[in-house]
Amino acid sequence: MKIKIFLFAMLALIYVRCGHKNENEATETDIHDHEQEVVADDAHVHEDVKIQITSYSNEFELFAEADPFVVGHKSTVLSHFTNLPDFTALENGSMTIRLIVNGKEVSQTLEKPSRKGIYSFNIVPEEEGKGVLKFDIKTEKGDYLLIAQDIEVFFDDHDAIHEAEEAEISETNVTFFSKEQSWKVEFATEMPKIEPFGQVIKTSAQVLSMPENENLVSAKTNGIVILPAEKILEGESVSKGQILFTISGNELANNNSSVRFAEAQNNFEKAKADFERVQELAKEKIVSEKNLLNSKNHYDNAKVVFDNLNKNFNSSGQIVTSPVSGFVKQLFVKNGQYVEAGKAIVSIANNETLLLRAEVRQKYASILGSINSANIRTLHDNKTYSLEQLNGEILSFGKSTNSDNYLIPVNLQIENKFGFVSGSFVELYLKTITNNQALTIPNSALLEEQGNLSVFVQITPELFEKREVKIGASDGLRTEITKGLTAEKRVVSKGAILIKLAQATGTLDAHSGHVH
Repeated sequence: MKIKIFLFAMLALIYVRCGHKNENEATETDIHDHEQEVVADDAHVHEDVKIQITSYSNEFELFAEADPFVVGHKSTVLSHFTNLPDFTALENGSMTIRLIVNGKEVSQTLEKPSRKGIYSFNIVPEEEGKGVLKFDIKTEKGDYLLIAQDIEVFFDDHDAIHEAEEAEISETNVTFFSKEQSWKVEFATEMPKIEPFGQVIKTSAQVLSMPENENLVSAKTNGIVILPAEKILEGESVSKGQILFTISGNELANNNSSVRFAEAQNNFEKAKADFERVQELAKEKIVSEKNLLNSKNHYDNAKVVFDNLNKNFNSSGQIVTSPVSGFVKQLFVKNGQYVEAGKAIVSIANNETLLLRAEVRQKYASILGSINSANIRTLHDNKTYSLEQLNGEILSFGKSTNSDNYLIPVNLQIENKFGFVSGSFVELYLKTITNNQALTIPNSALLEEQGNLSVFVQITPELFEKREVKIGASDGLRTEITKGLTAEKRVVSKGAILIKLAQATGTLDAHSGHVH
């Protein structure tokens, strides 16, 4: 009996120990499996880490997302190329990427983009250290070079990944707007400018024809106005020498132009015949020299009178033609209306050059002499042009006022390149010379929301941060920024409202639309 109890105890002890050992082994296996899962998850996170490269030349913008550069490892460089200054996608052309580190170069050439504006390169660095990426671009317009500086190649992928993670941009307060989106709309960015920015006088101006480009056609005789069958209407184009109307005096009892024309014609023909007869008699010494001179005098006088009438009249009356090419600015009479000699009939204008007549308050009198330029904003389409764009100049400014008008006149001349309408009004921003420097941005970059002004600052060509700014003066094209922005931050100058709409839709995937 004692032997049986001993054997049973021994078997129980062996069972307990074996069971404890298996439990420990299971635990160690679980730990090992968990560590593998953590490593796998970490590797997955590392695979998503990208470095972002931005560079500009006069012709192109480069924005690339690349795998961290490691010696001996393939890195994909997804590159977006944008044409400048219109910010459209580069649609065709061959491209060579060259990574140069310590004088050693690796490269790859692509004959065309994988999609409009997008080139996907694969390169394997061979040298550790800092270098440059050079892009050789060949298009129909020519060959170009774009360089991205400070490209670092690591020896160890772990160091490369963690360096990229530290440089990764936080997307907490930014708005994503992909290059593919910006290529489809009117979009642009630019750097703020530090430039002379003096006092600006804002006023309105009337657009007028230059005095030398406006011709008033008047009646040269009394009569009835007869308009031709062709339309002579205000705004109608006319050419030099084109018949505008006829003034007929046929039905007038007094001062009948037709009677005067016929009389002058008869007198001229009689004087001519008499002179020719006296000339023949003078050759034979039948008439005296005095009679010959008197006959010639009568002939010359009759010819002058007839030629004058014949130039502007015929049997129907006075024929009035356009002295210049242009358009009918104003018609002062109606068909069949009686007019007297000297009355204005029609105004012909040529709008190639225009006069801007503005008036400013007396408080600006002391600085009118320092006006050196201006910006002009049209009211019908809200477009603004500089005086230089219109080949314009400041003609004059008033030195005094009068009892009828206490404002001071300012006159400018411009070329009519953009369809300005004579008689209309424009907004005028008169700019003065100054030595003061100011930070300025385009007016189109400003967004107003509940009385506050803001701009979108470019973090990368696909990430934008909204910043509130304080402004100073504006010249109609650019506005002075007094607070909230520095000269090193590129801003959205066109399409800012689209970034605002994208912001309102919520957070977007920062890699949506990309082909990796």
